[in-house]
Amino acid sequence: MPTKDLEDYRRYTKPAELHKAVNTLRGLVAGINSDMDVSSKEVAELVHWCEIHAEFRDRHPFSEILPVVERATEDGVVTEEEAKDILWLCNNFADNNAYYDMVTSSIQFLAGMLHGLLADGELSDREIMTLKAWIDANDFLAGTYPFDEINSLLHVVLADKKITQEERETLMALFGDVIDFTSSYNLSEKEFSRLRETYSIGGICAVCPEITFQDKTFCFTGEFYRAKRSEIADIVVQLGGKARTSVSAKTDYLVVGNAGNPCWAYACYGRKIEQAVSLRKEGAGIVIVNETDFWDAVDDADIRTDD
Repeated sequence: MPTKDLEDYRRYTKPAELHKAVNTLRGLVAGINSDMDVSSKEVAELVHWCEIHAEFRDRHPFSEILPVVERATEDGVVTEEEAKDILWLCNNFADNNAYYDMVTSSIQFLAGMLHGLLADGELSDREIMTLKAWIDANDFLAGTYPFDEINSLLHVVLADKKITQEERETLMALFGDVIDFTSSYNLSEKEFSRLRETYSIGGICAVCPEITFQDKTFCFTGEFYRAKRSEIADIVVQLGGKARTSVSAKTDYLVVGNAGNPCWAYACYGRKIEQAVSLRKEGAGIVIVNETDFWDAVDDADIRTDD
């Protein structure tokens, strides 16, 4: 791209970049401080993040934020009070100068938080529980990527109140799909790629999704226990929805059959699931739904129709 065109492009995208950076920094600091024990590695990660965003130094709000972060990290230790000050400042600018809608801002925060949780290359029980509390408090994000995926995996990992090393690394593999490694000092994308190869979980069905039928588009994959796909499509149409044979950005729900498709931690595989996950990462509102939840929604809709 020619220099002048690039400058024009950056002029128009600068506000978006600034506000995304603020939202990400909020999450990064919250994640780093989640276990109330900020290590030297985590401080180095925060310092590095600020250094690669130095281009914003003369731009509001970074002209106010960066000096505060730099003062907090100059002694190699970020205290709980210093972390609270940084968060307060970031939240103040994010709340009063909203560029993105609440959903987008929160997803940017979540991406930063995941980065902060893993800033030292480890994921503690306390950090996992802090993330779970945030997920529970922000359930308005249901249906978005990566909220559904994280929520579902946490649901299974914490079901027995014990977190195994395999479960911990599976969470890290999922988080590695979200983190921006170009802004990291400690984290290696190659290491997380190996984790993803070891703990490949494909798509992840949402936990207890809200399913409606009127004017919604459904697609189906896998084998189903209760009916044939053609029969299921007829049911969807009867309830006011539409059934399609292929996944697209216009798809509202991809329903995954349980028969012949064993799932672990709500995980599932297949071409349509892979397409749905890719579209979700691009911002499509496709919800991946387990067959059991689909039939529960059908039964509920039938009851309301009978009434």
